[in-house]
Amino acid sequence: MLDVPAKLSARARVFATGQGRKSDPVDARSVAVVALRTTGLRQVVVDDTTVALRLLVDRRDQLGRTRTEVVSRLHHLLLELMPGGAKKFLSATQARALLKTVRPRDVVGRTRRWLASELIHELVVIDKKIKIANAELTELVDTTGSRLQDLTGIGPSGAARLLGDIGDINRFASRAHFASWSGTAPIDASSGDQNRHRLSRAGNRRINRALHIMAIVQLRRDTEGRAYYRRKIAAGKTPMEALRALKRRLSDIVYKRMVADAKTVGTGPGGQAGATLQSSAADLNPTIDTSEKSLPGPAEHQPRTPSLAAS
Repeated sequence: MLDVPAKLSARARVFATGQGRKSDPVDARSVAVVALRTTGLRQVVVDDTTVALRLLVDRRDQLGRTRTEVVSRLHHLLLELMPGGAKKFLSATQARALLKTVRPRDVVGRTRRWLASELIHELVVIDKKIKIANAELTELVDTTGSRLQDLTGIGPSGAARLLGDIGDINRFASRAHFASWSGTAPIDASSGDQNRHRLSRAGNRRINRALHIMAIVQLRRDTEGRAYYRRKIAAGKTPMEALRALKRRLSDIVYKRMVADAKTVGTGPGGQAGATLQSSAADLNPTIDTSEKSLPGPAEHQPRTPSLAAS
């Protein structure tokens, strides 16, 4: 079984005879044509660890979204029950303490208080599930031999997302290739004498989000990432441009760490036990066009707390 990129099958479908419309038979034929005529395609190997990581981290993300929804509804009720409502980041214990200070006498107020109490109970249950999910992710990530969690800004969920979605890090020929696939590589948007680059909307948005969280955590702490960000601001970059540059730099660090883990463990993709150097079924074989190649990256040296030397 070969890993056929969607971009290649789409090209084969467009240049085929007929109207080139997408349908199951036409799509199957275009995939077969690409598989027969294209060299260098990787064989798909299902890695149980990678699949398990994706399942667990998807569940963890779902719990996070559910918690956000419950807290939002709880905020709305508390705003109706007490002046000023509650703070943005609210725990179940804090919400319960606030609710104890409210003693409405009208039927509407009592109903709101009862609903708020129910939401607090839901929040307690969700928090317990999140704690269990984090423990399961930590245990599974540790079995892979990955050292991604040594990097500032990557926790169990982020490491699991990176390992689960990326799968075989050796699919990527270079850090520029990886940056293009993750959507952290800027796209050339120069015109005439004006040289500029714009944000890439392509790439794996889940991996892009993991790198974004990593960048935000580094900005909140005294890290080399924050120092790099400040140097970009001092050089005349806007805050958004500086943040994009930081994400691009962190993409290189993650790529290098995963390549090093794969070599250290000696088992292949992302340092995951039992894997091979063939393509994982975690995602499509990544390809990039010339226009999607990223800008030159940083120096190779990266210590435990990412060193982001000025470019």
